Amino acid sequence: MWKAAFVFYSQTSTQAEAWESKRLQLILEGKSSSVAPGMRRSATLPKLTSQECKPVDTCARYLLNNAKYLKYDDYLKAGFPMATGVIEGACRHLIKDSMDITGARWTMRGAEAVLPLGCLYISGHWD
Repeated sequence: MWKAAFVFYSQTSTQAEAWESKRLQLILEGKSSSVAPGMRRSATLPKLTSQECKPVDTCARYLLNNAKYLKYDDYLKAGFPMATGVIEGACRHLIKDSMDITGARWTMRGAEAVLPLGCLYISGHWD
């Protein structure tokens, strides 16, 4: 989404942030399928070249191809947690490193006891 915003605005502008935030809000409201064509229309108005439009097309294609998974409004209503890719990656790293041991069998109680230890170790706060 950021790369698409930078097609229209400079990387340091508050306009780029506002453009990106508005579209992310619409996606969170479950309107990703309407965001994509709107982005593409916006790219045709200033008569940008196809190379200049590439980030917009890439983002729009992602939104359309993954629309069935981008039901954030439903996910939020169901109480599912939302996180950025960075947070999801960190959690996956923590869980995999702490729990994915060959032959290990975890109970909920055991997993809940081990995960905080993994957090302490990975964060460098073991001492």
